[in-house]
Amino acid sequence: MSAKIDPITRSVVQHRLSSIVKEMGEAMLRTSYSQILNSSRDFSLAICDTGSRLIAQADHIPVHVGALTWATRAVEERFKDVQPGDVILLNDPYHGGSHLPDLTAFVPVFAGEKRLLWTIVRAHQSDIGGATHGAYNPAATEIYQEGLRVPPIKLYEAGKLRDDLLDLLALNIRNPRDFRGDLAAMLGAAHLGERRLARLFFEFGAPVVEAAVEAILDATEQQARAVVSTWKDGVFHGEAFLDDDGHGRTDIRIAAKVTKKGSDIEIDLSESDPQSTSFVNSSHANMQAAVAMAFFYLIDPEVAKNTGALRPLKVIAKQGTVVWADPGRPVTLCTSHPSNEIVEAIVKALSASCPERAMAGWSRRFRIAIQGEDPRSGKNFIWHLFQARPGGGASSAGDGWSSIGEWHSVGGLKFGSLEVAEVRFPLHFRHHEFRAGSGGDGQFRGGLGVSLELVLETEKIAKGNTAGDGARHGPCGMLGGEDGQPHHYRLLSEGREPRVLRTKEVGIELRPGDCLDIRSSGGGGWGPPAKRSAGARERDREQGLTEAAAGQASS
Repeated sequence: MSAKIDPITRSVVQHRLSSIVKEMGEAMLRTSYSQILNSSRDFSLAICDTGSRLIAQADHIPVHVGALTWATRAVEERFKDVQPGDVILLNDPYHGGSHLPDLTAFVPVFAGEKRLLWTIVRAHQSDIGGATHGAYNPAATEIYQEGLRVPPIKLYEAGKLRDDLLDLLALNIRNPRDFRGDLAAMLGAAHLGERRLARLFFEFGAPVVEAAVEAILDATEQQARAVVSTWKDGVFHGEAFLDDDGHGRTDIRIAAKVTKKGSDIEIDLSESDPQSTSFVNSSHANMQAAVAMAFFYLIDPEVAKNTGALRPLKVIAKQGTVVWADPGRPVTLCTSHPSNEIVEAIVKALSASCPERAMAGWSRRFRIAIQGEDPRSGKNFIWHLFQARPGGGASSAGDGWSSIGEWHSVGGLKFGSLEVAEVRFPLHFRHHEFRAGSGGDGQFRGGLGVSLELVLETEKIAKGNTAGDGARHGPCGMLGGEDGQPHHYRLLSEGREPRVLRTKEVGIELRPGDCLDIRSSGGGGWGPPAKRSAGARERDREQGLTEAAAGQASS
């Protein structure tokens, strides 16, 4: 392999790799079965090499991609005899996964007889078995209560499907049709990437592609270090708090000590609170992903997000803490929480080093999963709430985006068409608009959350589970900006008193005609409110986004 490669070839190969993962994503979107994938897009694609390095990714869910190097490492350690036509699956958080709903498929890519790369698809399953529908179990005290654990296994061996393994997986999942369809879509997308990479090897030759990959990673490292070197040196501290763990423990602290020197960053999370009884713990891979997210959000958007960009970063953490749980602990909420709080603590710390880059807090996740029977077909359904996307944090560039989502997805998760959701599920969206006044005030305002009224059009009692955070702590303001409003969800049921939904509940009885009255969080504000321009405030007033409008909407 040549030690050097010209910049034009390097750029062409880099763009080809990027286009391949994007095309994989389009294939996944168009062929998956479940609403959580083909509407909400809760999946990610990547290319890693045999050294477990992240080479290319598409813009999907950052918390997925940041963990994939650790999953690749687990696959490499488990299988030494990988052949063309093999397909490997995993989801286990203690074998390189993030949380159980995120099933990951690996397809090896060969150049001749030499294995060089993996095409990888990670997709959140609408169910993964366990004690509760929809993959989240707030009552879990051990991982065995959360769902089916899959260490690295070969689903295909040299192109031959292991029907027995597929049957085993599908048998443990409540919606096997969707599961089989989604898995087929994942494998199709991964094989598409394999074919595109084979074409790349044919056109350029494998040695040239390998040399280009090394050059891409080295160039990206230089770009990332060039950005970091402009930040103020020092030791900085930040913290963020989870509302609770659902088992009586509140204000769980995530602490970040960040040391910046030259072009190097050391992030130490070891002083975070001890691990929890419940599913708010993080797996190791997910913690690493959250740290990578925080760093990537602060460097230039033009810098490719790959292993090269992470070389300036050193991560220190302590096992047994909420950010890195011991094996066997429940962790299903971790891709949302504490990943969001890890990002928030790091960005807070670095706001003293690179204030113009530190955005205010993005909102936290508060999801609902409903299981019931669709009276139109008599079939059971599982539906996940994505339609109340909360607000993003403001930044030095301007106001935060409204209804954009949380730190861990930064817009990658979508809610899709309300009308399509009503066709597919026995639901009616009676009201859906921005939640006026929910964004934190500041020189630049936080993005707004959503006001939503959702009516169940079932004929039998359904069950709901919640999983999330942010009903106690709103997204943080930054550099003098104010915090965003926290979530406020209620269940309205005829003949019963309205009740506030907690962020971590199991088995909520949902009667036909019940209404979920949802007010999702707004993002944090950036900079002192006194610096907000009169024109911006007048525009907010004219568009109905002010506190006065919020009071009218809630009356």
